[in-house]
Amino acid sequence: MWPGGSSCGGYLEVSLMESHLEAEDVAQEFVTFLNQGTPPDIQAKAARYVLGLTGSEPGRSLLAAQKGLLQALAKLLEAPPGAAAGAVGDAWRALVNLCAEPGIHGSLLAALPGLPVQLLTWALAPNWPWAGEAAAALANLSRESGPVRELLEEGGLESTSDEANQEPSLARLVTALTTPGYNPHAPLHYLASVLSNLSQLPGARAFLLDPNRCLIQRLLPLIHCPDSAVRRMGVVGTLRNCCFEHRSHEWLLGPQVELLTFLLMPLAGPEEFSEDEMDRLPVDLQYLPPDKEREPDPDIRKMLIEAIMLLTATAPGRKLVKDQGAYLVLRELHSWEHDPNVQLACEKLIQVLIGDEPEAGMDNLLEVSVPPDVEQRLQQLDQQEQQQLQQEREEAVQTPSRLDGLGPS
Repeated sequence: MWPGGSSCGGYLEVSLMESHLEAEDVAQEFVTFLNQGTPPDIQAKAARYVLGLTGSEPGRSLLAAQKGLLQALAKLLEAPPGAAAGAVGDAWRALVNLCAEPGIHGSLLAALPGLPVQLLTWALAPNWPWAGEAAAALANLSRESGPVRELLEEGGLESTSDEANQEPSLARLVTALTTPGYNPHAPLHYLASVLSNLSQLPGARAFLLDPNRCLIQRLLPLIHCPDSAVRRMGVVGTLRNCCFEHRSHEWLLGPQVELLTFLLMPLAGPEEFSEDEMDRLPVDLQYLPPDKEREPDPDIRKMLIEAIMLLTATAPGRKLVKDQGAYLVLRELHSWEHDPNVQLACEKLIQVLIGDEPEAGMDNLLEVSVPPDVEQRLQQLDQQEQQQLQQEREEAVQTPSRLDGLGPS
């Protein structure tokens, strides 16, 4: 959440909630204050108060009910660069906070129809100063299926009539992510989160996995992006979602993409292997330097393991993953790993790699039909595992550390 810095914000929030009628009256005043043409200092104070309201759930719910106020806020977003910069910046940050509240997405989209497409347009504008905020707002908004589908239906997968930007929006999004300095005025890390959200839909995955477009290959270097964990997580999330498409597994694991090498590299450390083991690894994973570090974010490490697990869903995929020495990297990762959730994911994948092949009729684990009672039992077991991990973590925190030999005699 973007903070709203004003000592009056809390008082205003309380007073606005005292009665619906009073809220309407004050909201109408703020519509006037936010309009272009209002003295800049008054406009800036009004925008800062609105930003303060978006810092709490009651404030966001209250604002969502004020259609006129939302529309005035949206008009402020469109102000040309340099105009009322303080007020415009706070308006953008307020929108990011509003989009972070799933419960008000319906009201927000009803007041501002076409908002997802407009946000993507702003985020992809190479010189738009608020493109980073537009990407962040869209990353929040696109966690829901409705805005995602709207983005794909409105030119996401098809070429547009715009002569300057005839590429489909999804391709331009990848271009913006993978082009250094695409927008010199704004970081676009949250576009990776947008791409991850879009890739939850089969149509987006099919578009990204089209061998003729080479979009996946352009994303792979961003797995190692040192500047932003948000960007790394979004790209890894996109790749994990694409791994649900089992018909593309052999292509992803083959020489055209070599996805497994990119997924294993952040999981690999500086450990040394025997000559025989080294020969089983892809060339890029051999003889790593002694200062090689693993991905620092445990959530990203878990997602990388989950992506590899999906690649083992088919017999050809399992063979390719096994043949490229994935077990060796995972074995060393498990010895090093300190996060219980990542450890568990690692153990499950290792069991697949060293265990027996599934019985006949279960060659593709992504297409196996699981009876409802078995699925429910598996979900219960998974919940029990998670509860046990949480209990172990809490016990570890509560146990005081002790230095042997230094206590009182």
